[in-house]
Parts: sequence; C-alpha cells; structure tokens
Amino acid sequence: MLKTLVVLFLLVGTRALVADPIKVILDTDMGSDCDDVGAMALLHSYAIEGKVEILGVIYSSGRVPYGVGLIDAINTYYGKPDLPIGAYKGDEVGDPVDKMQAEKLAKDTAAFGHDLVSRDDVEDQTRLNRSLLAAAEDESIHYITIGHTNGFSELLASKPDEFSDLDGVELVRKKVKRWIALGALNADRSDGKRSKDWNFFNNGSASFSKHAVDTCPVPVVYVNAGHRVMTGRSLIPTESGNIVRTAYRDWLWNYSKKTLEDQRPSWDLAAVYYAVEGLGPYLKEADPGRLDFDPVNGCRWDTDTVNDRELYVNQLDGTDAAFARYLDELMCRYVK
Repeated sequence: MLKTLVVLFLLVGTRALVADPIKVILDTDMGSDCDDVGAMALLHSYAIEGKVEILGVIYSSGRVPYGVGLIDAINTYYGKPDLPIGAYKGDEVGDPVDKMQAEKLAKDTAAFGHDLVSRDDVEDQTRLNRSLLAAAEDESIHYITIGHTNGFSELLASKPDEFSDLDGVELVRKKVKRWIALGALNADRSDGKRSKDWNFFNNGSASFSKHAVDTCPVPVVYVNAGHRVMTGRSLIPTESGNIVRTAYRDWLWNYSKKTLEDQRPSWDLAAVYYAVEGLGPYLKEADPGRLDFDPVNGCRWDTDTVNDRELYVNQLDGTDAAFARYLDELMCRYVK
C-alpha cells in the first residue's frame, strides 16, 4: 500500500512540474526559404513532447500559392493531417519566386500523403485566424510570425463576424498572449542607422508591418537571432523521401546550388525556440526601448523611448555552434 502511494505521489508530482503546452498559431511564408520548414519541424517536435499545442498554420505569402501544400505535407508527416491551414488569397504580398519548387512538391501527394495543394484548397487566413481566436481561452495564444506580416495585420484590421462580435484589435487583445515576430533584424545597430529585413519590408509587406507594429495591443517580441546558426546537416542520414529533408535539399540546390552539407541559417527556428523556451542559454534581451518603424526608410530599436509591451531579443555572442547543435538535433529528433 505504501509503495502504491509513493508511486502515485511521484506521478502526480511529475505532472505538476510539467507546464501546460502553449497554444500556437504559426504564420509562415513557406517556400521563400527552407528555415520555415525547419521551424515547422521544430514546432512539431515541441508538440510531440507536450510543450506546444498547434492550433493552426497561416500561409500569408500570396504570389506562390503552393506553400499550403508544403505545410500540409509537413503536418501529415507528423501525424497531423487535419491541422487547420489558412491562406492569403491576394497577390499584393509575397515572394514572387518559387525558390523551393513548391509547386512540384505540393502536387506530389502520392509521395508525401497529403491532400491540400494550394491556397485554393483552404480557408482565407483572416477567417481562420478569427475562428481560432474566438474559440480559444482568453490570453492564451502565442502568435508567431516567421514570414511577412500581412496575415497578422489583416487580423488586427478585421471586422466583427459570425465568430466574434469583437473587431480585430479587441479580439487580439482578449485572446492573444503575445506576438513573437522574426522581424526587425539588425534594428539595434550600434551606429543607430535603420535596417530593412525580409519579413518586415520586402515583397509588399512594409505597410502591413507598420500597421501591425503600431496597432498590436498585446506584448510583442522581435527576435533577431539565428544569422550564423547553421542547421540542416542532421537531415542527411534521414530517409530520403521525407518532406523535411526533401524541402531543405531542394531549396538549397534550386536557389544556391548548395547541399545539406552547406546548411542554412536558422532565423525562423530561433523565433520558434524563443516562443517555447524563452531566452535559455542562447538569447538575451536588448536594453528597453521601442521599435521606431518607418516603412520607407527602415526601422530601429529606439532606447530613448521605452514601450513596456515591446521587447527586442538578440543572440548571445559566442553561441552560434552550441545553438546550432541544439536546434539541429531537436529539429530532426522525430524525422525518420
């Protein structure tokens, strides 16, 4: 009897030490770069280990419609073929170049077992976002953007509908805990000059980024990390037919005639890591400030004026190799 009580105590105690999984909506420009693939693999690893509940994925890059197929193939690979996907249906924002040959991969449903191919097969991004937020507990969602910002901006600008009587700003205020953005890279330059990064400024995204930065009513974290954190080599010994390995390999070769041995920086993975694990041993907070965002001239992290709801996160010096080993192993932990 005593032994049974001890075992029960240990089980209850262990469960008490495990935090509830954070609820995540991932917003990606899948196909523009292979680190989006790595970020999704990382997120699924966290989900398998009970640290994350993935509510849905938003594909907010409109000019190449086949990122949806890659997202669905990755979700299917990890046993989540029915995870909701929403997509931007316009052509104003997005990389115009299919660097990964996403169309080829997305249409190969026989190889990867998925059934969604393009943005035409899924719901509009704002409808899905609003439905997911409306159904969620208050202040529960971690909204992670690892691509352009139009998906989050359009959510903020949305009107009341059948899902909620609240407008976008109030719905986000009520349901979203924080926005974690892979964006505003190098905005804290020591010379004070402004910077323009891919996610916040390229491919028609600048005005949406400005709107999101200015109107987001919840805490925001801008992640500036992963530039020299090279990952992808751990995919080499995995089975050649899996979508994670294939997408990394194809992007590297199609875009730059490189191989998995050459690897790729881990910007998007760093943002997902921060969302789940916080600073850990690899990241640090910059001095308090606010993001001064000019859609024409660039952005800078202004430490003369502090906004308590904004954080800027950098990578610690000297951590490139260790951070790469950690991310590479975790990204591939459940890739066969």
